[in-house]
Amino acid sequence: MELVGDYLTQKQAILMQVKKGAMSREEFLEEVRRHAEHYYPAPARQQEKLLESFEQYVFGYSILSPLIDDDDVSDIRVVAYDNIRVKRLGMRMDAGISFASEKEYRQFVDYVATKNQVNVSNVNAIQRFTDNDSHPKFILRFTVSMPLVNTYDQPYLCIRKVPKDFPMLKKLMEREMLDRETAEMLALRFRNGSTLICGGNSSGKTTLLNALKETLPDNVAVLVTQQADELTTMYHPDMMFLHSLPGAGESQVNYDLKDISIAGLTMDVDFFIIGEVKGAEALYLLNAAYTGQLCAATIHAPSADKALEKLVDYCLYESKYSRDELMKMMDCFQTVVFMEHYKVKQIYACTGWDRETRDLKYERLF
Repeated sequence: MELVGDYLTQKQAILMQVKKGAMSREEFLEEVRRHAEHYYPAPARQQEKLLESFEQYVFGYSILSPLIDDDDVSDIRVVAYDNIRVKRLGMRMDAGISFASEKEYRQFVDYVATKNQVNVSNVNAIQRFTDNDSHPKFILRFTVSMPLVNTYDQPYLCIRKVPKDFPMLKKLMEREMLDRETAEMLALRFRNGSTLICGGNSSGKTTLLNALKETLPDNVAVLVTQQADELTTMYHPDMMFLHSLPGAGESQVNYDLKDISIAGLTMDVDFFIIGEVKGAEALYLLNAAYTGQLCAATIHAPSADKALEKLVDYCLYESKYSRDELMKMMDCFQTVVFMEHYKVKQIYACTGWDRETRDLKYERLF
C-alpha cells in the first residue's frame, strides 16, 4: 500500500508522534485523509475503503489483526509472505491467509518495527520487543529476524500473545491444568518457600506463575523482573515490575536480566520473581533464595528433578563456585513444578543434598 509507505518513509515522524501520544488518533487520521486526497485522489467510496484499510494497518496489524483478535490463537509465525502458521488451542496449523507479495510482507515488517520504535537493519538483524498498548486483551511479544541471519531471503516474524486478563487458579482448575487439592497445596507452598516452575515452550509455566503470585497476601512486597512483560497483576497492591532493555546499537543503553536482578535485590522486597531464567541472572536468584528470601522463577527443563541442575548450569556462567557447591545450595528451592501441555505433571519437594551420591534428594508430592 503506497499510502502506508509514505508514512514509513518521509512522514515517519508523524507516525511516531501518534505512538508517543503527542498526536491524537483523530488528528492523525485527519492528516492522513488530507494527504490521501491530495496524492491519491479517488471516488469517495474507494477513498473511504483506502482510509479504512490504512487505519487497520496502522492501529492494528494488517492481515494478522484477525489472528491477534482470535482468543484461540496463542502464537503466530510468519515463515514467508505466503506461509503464515498459527498455534490454535495448542495445535499448529496453516493460518489460511498470506501477504500479496514479498514486497508487501517486507513493508509490513518495517512497519511493525517502526510502530514499536525499534530498528531492524544489518546492525540489529534480530530484535525482540513487546507491544503492550495496541490490543485491549493481549500483550504482544515479537521476535523478528532479518535475512542477514536467515538461511532464506525473507524475514521471520513470530508473535506470542499473552493475555492481559490472565486466568487465576480457579480458572486453571476449570481448564484442568490442576485439581483443587493440587492448587491449594501449591498456593500454600508458594507463599512459604521458594518455587521453581519448569517445562518446555508453551507448557503453561508463565500462566501458572502468574496465577500463583496473585495468591500472595497484600502485605507482601513483590518485585518481578522479566525479559518481556508477560507477568502482570490485576489485584495485588504492592508489586513492582522491571523488564530488560536490549540495546539496539553500539551507543544504545542496555539492561539485561542480570542487571535488573542485581538492582532488584537492593530494593526492600519480601518476594523476588524472575519471569524466566536464561543466563547469569540465575546466580542472583540463587543468592536471594539461599539467604532465606522467598523467590520464584520459571526455567526450561525436561522434568522436575532436572530443573535445579539447569539452574546450576546458568549459575556457572557467573559464579566462582564449583558445580557441587552450587548443587548443595539448591535445596533452598523447596518446590519444583514440571509443566507439560498446559498441565501440572510433577511436583517435587527438594529435601537436601546427598553427600554419598553427590546429588539432590527429592520427595515426589504429585
